[in-house]
Amino acid sequence: MNFENLLVEIADGTAVVTINRPKALNALNEQTLRELECAFVGFADNDAVQAIILIGSGEKAFVAGADISAMQPLNALQARAFAKLGHEVMRRIEACPKPVIAAVNGFALGGGCELALGCDIRLASSNARFGQPEVNLGVIPGFGGTQRLARLVGKGLAMELVLTGDMIDATEALRIGLANKVVAQAELLDTAKAMAAKIIGKGPLAVKLAKEAIRNGLEMDLDKANQYEAELFGLCFASADQKEGMQAFLEKRPAKFTGK
Repeated sequence: MNFENLLVEIADGTAVVTINRPKALNALNEQTLRELECAFVGFADNDAVQAIILIGSGEKAFVAGADISAMQPLNALQARAFAKLGHEVMRRIEACPKPVIAAVNGFALGGGCELALGCDIRLASSNARFGQPEVNLGVIPGFGGTQRLARLVGKGLAMELVLTGDMIDATEALRIGLANKVVAQAELLDTAKAMAAKIIGKGPLAVKLAKEAIRNGLEMDLDKANQYEAELFGLCFASADQKEGMQAFLEKRPAKFTGK
């Protein structure tokens, strides 16, 4: 895949996607959003990709936000279309059947924070900064920030971050559950790759169904979500991976999963 604003490297089952607009601190414009969507469409059916890492180029920013210079002249209808595109891309990432890890290496503000929220796991460098500062510009988050942030950290903290527009550091992001782990910037990508490799070593079908159970179950009440989990749990027992995984456990040897 050849892109203008993305760098994609696939090795050992992991696709590392680098958002590469360093002069704009990797800000999301329409072209970058469309390239992300195209990349994730390709990953879904690519057997060579079993996990995906998103990171920003350079040492200052993951994604500093949506591209304000591109947004400033938009009218209401154009702005709504831009927001819908952002929502489509975040949903595409969220619904990807492969696990997606955000390696947040610096500023993750506005659309950058929303991009991280669309990922399954967020690893942060010690210099990472998160925030939804849109109210400082006279607008609100438009790529899902008001919704995914509240679902992740709770209504009160989401209200505080969105209404004040304040930026928080990596330590605070970890404390409130916005980040899963904080590491030194020099260790961030290696940490993300190690986590991806660990996940890839598990049963591929089980990983896919576990992600579905968590993501879709959050949209249901608890009784329906538990029923949904039971259905997916049963589905695992129709797979060769389940037979191999449990037999390997009984035989005290590593499992050899095939994803079938």
